Amino acid sequence: VCLFLGVWGDEFSVLRSPQTVIFQDGGWPLPGERIPDIAALSMGFSVEEDLPWPGLGVGDLFNRPRATVLVTVKGVDKLTLPEKGVSYPIENAVPFSLDSVANAIHSVFSEETPVILQLAPSEERVYMVGKANSVFEDLSVTLRQLRNRLFQENSILSSLPLNSLTRNNEVDLLFLSELQVLQDITSLLSRHKHLAKDRSPDLYSLELAGLEEIGKRYGEDSQQFKDASQILADSLQKFADEMYNLYSGNAVVEVVAVKAFNSALSRKTRSILQSTQSESDNPYNLAYEYNYDYAVIFNIILWMMIALALAVIVVSYNLWNMDPGYDSIIYRMTNQKIRMD
Repeated sequence: VCLFLGVWGDEFSVLRSPQTVIFQDGGWPLPGERIPDIAALSMGFSVEEDLPWPGLGVGDLFNRPRATVLVTVKGVDKLTLPEKGVSYPIENAVPFSLDSVANAIHSVFSEETPVILQLAPSEERVYMVGKANSVFEDLSVTLRQLRNRLFQENSILSSLPLNSLTRNNEVDLLFLSELQVLQDITSLLSRHKHLAKDRSPDLYSLELAGLEEIGKRYGEDSQQFKDASQILADSLQKFADEMYNLYSGNAVVEVVAVKAFNSALSRKTRSILQSTQSESDNPYNLAYEYNYDYAVIFNIILWMMIALALAVIVVSYNLWNMDPGYDSIIYRMTNQKIRMD
């Protein structure tokens, strides 16, 4: 039981999703390194490797969501979220990023400048592409900006019940500033509602580490940690509902709760020494699995060969039955010139 909880203690939750994206209800474990593939497949993009995970259904291939929002919460393996969505355990949580999904969106919809926002407030790490530069130009991204934003009139300090948290502690302020970022994102995006109706999909990737710092400061059994967990869960659900409504119900909002990333288990890599290994790794001389685009290349080559073969047959038939005196302008002009001479 302890081993099971240690491996599958983290959780992947889908708070809101449109009807065109189907998440099956079940306890299937999700590999941590395949979380970006879930975001890519749900948006209609292809991935390099097949994902044999039954949690994600086919859905409507011709009506994909207009936005994907993925929030990563560090320091807790599970949040007490409302029972609106579905949750899956994460198997071997490793660090991941949505750079591949962002590159796919940017390459396909580069002319339409989609909104791509990747933000980690505690690390002062921000990445904006497309129209996100103009939409979120007033968004607080540095720790100093976040602190100043909290003490403004319309901040969450005036409306959020702090309970055991305090305004005089830097760790508490860091946690509250991340909640302020969630509110500011929806507030700024509400001023540009037309972006939610365009053709290009948008991507939001947020990483929150304030709860982890509270756990280190007060302990996970403290009242501060319990209050912060409940406040974060309520804020995330409110954030999910607002993003879902801004995109008229055509957005996927996901939350990844990770106690601690297992840095020892990284993504699958290939060593350069594998090319010199003997055939003992494949004792049965089995063929290698073909690439995912094999069927596409095969059909292109097959029908191109058929088309060229038919073209050669038609041209050869017409040349064989051609009368040079009547069908060819070269022979016709030559005969007239000979007669004139």
